[in-house]
Amino acid sequence: MAEEEATGVKLETWLLVGFFVAILLSTTIIIATSAGKDTVYSAYVTDEEPNLQLQQISTMRDSLGEGGNEYVVANTMSTPMLVNDWREPHRTMLIIAAPEKPFDNAEAEAIYDFVTEKGGKVIIAASSTNAQTVADKFDVKFFDAPVVDPNRFYEVADQTGVAEEPDARKLWAVAGVNKVWDDQFERRPYCSSNDLQDSNKYNDCALPVLFHRPTAIQVLDNEDTSRNVKVLAHASGSAFIARENMDANDPDNPILGGNNTGLIVRMDYPGIETIDQVKGVREGQVDVTGSIVFISDHSVFANHLWDIADAEVTGKQQCDSGFYGERSCWDSLLSATDGSETSWNGNEDYFVTLIRDMMEHENEEISTVITSENSNFYVVFDESRHVTSAMSSPFSEAMGAIVMLTSDTLLKWLIVLNLMALLSIAIMVVPEKENWRHVFDLTRFRERPNKVDPNLYLKRVREAMMAKVRQFNDLTRDEMARKTPGEVQSLVKDPRLIELLYSQQRSYSNEELRQLLQQIRRWGK
Repeated sequence: MAEEEATGVKLETWLLVGFFVAILLSTTIIIATSAGKDTVYSAYVTDEEPNLQLQQISTMRDSLGEGGNEYVVANTMSTPMLVNDWREPHRTMLIIAAPEKPFDNAEAEAIYDFVTEKGGKVIIAASSTNAQTVADKFDVKFFDAPVVDPNRFYEVADQTGVAEEPDARKLWAVAGVNKVWDDQFERRPYCSSNDLQDSNKYNDCALPVLFHRPTAIQVLDNEDTSRNVKVLAHASGSAFIARENMDANDPDNPILGGNNTGLIVRMDYPGIETIDQVKGVREGQVDVTGSIVFISDHSVFANHLWDIADAEVTGKQQCDSGFYGERSCWDSLLSATDGSETSWNGNEDYFVTLIRDMMEHENEEISTVITSENSNFYVVFDESRHVTSAMSSPFSEAMGAIVMLTSDTLLKWLIVLNLMALLSIAIMVVPEKENWRHVFDLTRFRERPNKVDPNLYLKRVREAMMAKVRQFNDLTRDEMARKTPGEVQSLVKDPRLIELLYSQQRSYSNEELRQLLQQIRRWGK
């Protein structure tokens, strides 16, 4: 017995050591694989060095959230498959900026259902084909190379004020929030700051939008009558896809031209039925519109293009700069009604207005108690699209699986702590079990089961019979112990089994005991 206990302690010790080694190893791997990698285009990174900070979208989060437009801002670190479980999906905007790894088909299907069945709102900004799986659901194509537009690119100056080398991949475009002008050369009213506060005005005006190095978006099929498709911004007819080089005459660089070289594409799915608060402070059925916007460049949300102050620091030039020379600028397509300048004030003005227009603020079926307050609407930034290494991905996938169980922060941590507690209990506690009840004893997987002493066969058979009598009559161990031999005999009734229990002179062969075991199994049936 002493040897058996020593072996048990030794096994527990090894399991405990293995547990702590696994924790240490996993932590080391995560740190090692994360070293040297910088997180960019995150809405939550605010303390990086200046150049990297300009590539985050934290300023966008601040302008949309508390202290800005007062939307409820959150993030998701797990799969976008969760979108259909969110509260009030028709009042929720999912923003996916710079997906660094492709979506799988299940995630793309979940986003499609979120928009077309739940009335959700989605903005996907990508300059690569990582968003193509989602785009396929909406009959949209992302190209895998940047757009070059020799007619519509903006100038940039360095820190000393000297013009940088012109780059025809840094495009500007003039975009409406919810309107498309058939004539791409038609002058459009410029949205003043007052116009942006009134949907009746901003729906008929336009704003300049700057892109860093966008690709192109092409709508492949526009025959679906259940949706409204609008190419809100596009490159000029001279633009081409720079697959091989910057040469417009290279046959490998396709020239799509006009609306086929889309930069911002909006799709609306009206008439989706859902439940929300209606007039009279009660819940009722309302019709909402699901919306998705594809943007061909994730940098449109980056701090250096979102905020005019950061844009000026990084040298973005307005149309009145002498660097443009005779080349056209966005003021050639815009005109201010009061004769003022048509300045670009950062991408913030345009996209904040676009987000407002996509939300249900103008839905007259929903109570104004809801639609008048931005705090009743949600903006969720997807932080799950960043690449992880092959060694660390199992850990992030495990956390994603936990998040699949619940989106509640407290419950997520309770699940993690409970799993650790259960693992610790399994390691520290090795139960002592009777070997005769088990074919295999997993707590003694390195040992052969101890053989039962033949002198104890009769005793074990009697104990088995008494246990079955107790269980059959639903008695506790104490109640069974208080039963007199006569009471037990009245419960058993079988003479042969009574003899087994109370005959002290009777001896049994092994064959007879096997027959009695069969009779005990049949007893009570």
